[in-house]
Amino acid sequence: MTKEFYSNGKLLLTGEYAILDGAWGLAVPTKFGQSLKISPNTTRELSWKSLDEKGNPWFKTTLDIDKVMNPKNRPSDESVDGVLIGLLQEANQLNPDFLSGSQGFKVETRLDFPRDWGLGSSSTLINNIAQWAKVDAFQLLWNAFSGSGYDIACAQNNSPILYQVKEKKATVKPVEFNPKFTDRLFFVHLDKKQNSREGISQYRKMEFDSLRLTESVTRLTQEVLKCEDLATFETLMERHEALLSRTLQTPTIKQQLFRDYPGTVKSLGAWGGDFVLVSGNQNTPEYFKKKGYPTTLTYAQMVL
Repeated sequence: MTKEFYSNGKLLLTGEYAILDGAWGLAVPTKFGQSLKISPNTTRELSWKSLDEKGNPWFKTTLDIDKVMNPKNRPSDESVDGVLIGLLQEANQLNPDFLSGSQGFKVETRLDFPRDWGLGSSSTLINNIAQWAKVDAFQLLWNAFSGSGYDIACAQNNSPILYQVKEKKATVKPVEFNPKFTDRLFFVHLDKKQNSREGISQYRKMEFDSLRLTESVTRLTQEVLKCEDLATFETLMERHEALLSRTLQTPTIKQQLFRDYPGTVKSLGAWGGDFVLVSGNQNTPEYFKKKGYPTTLTYAQMVL
């Protein structure tokens, strides 16, 4: 019997980096995600195929399930094969019944978005595997990788959320966030994939007052959730950027690339890549296109 699972992509509007230390962040699930379809067979193998948004295979492998489930065969590298085997092993540790029978499976994953968009190709896979294995997706994430887990929460929710994690205990609060100025908000792709784990590692090396940062970011998140006009929203986004710029000792993305842009530009997630959130008007896509960034989506096109 074929089973299919689906998980939403993610964007973190407020709270990047500080969310790792307990700050509340505002996150939104995206209209783009990833599906996982499994069909049982009698091979005792996993025949795995991953498709991109155009339906083209970008990864294929055949794995002997008994070898995969042997912890001694845990790969030490971060190849796609290695990451996948690690996830399957961790899922089996959490639920020993997972992949324990005589069956094999044909597995097909499919992304709705280009892999370099940074909307959660890993988190959607983790959440899908967790659904298949009937295990806790947050636990699977933290056993296999690092991260705050907000992306897992987005994978599981169909509305904006407030998210906080403390001592690996996630708190998720679905919220209403649909201000009347969303027609003035856009997401621009910087054509550069940012490695979240590297970003987290760099953040952890910085010396600063983490309690003060988390308190400040939480206040900004609460104010963003309440704000009703674009001007206030822009001010809050700029305050958030300035705060993280001082903490990371890194210029904001607007200072680096878009000094002459009249609207607000805010980084989302690990600084330096993936999407930025900008305020603007009907001329916004053309401005960024002339700057060499042709991928601009409206808020309505992006957010679920």
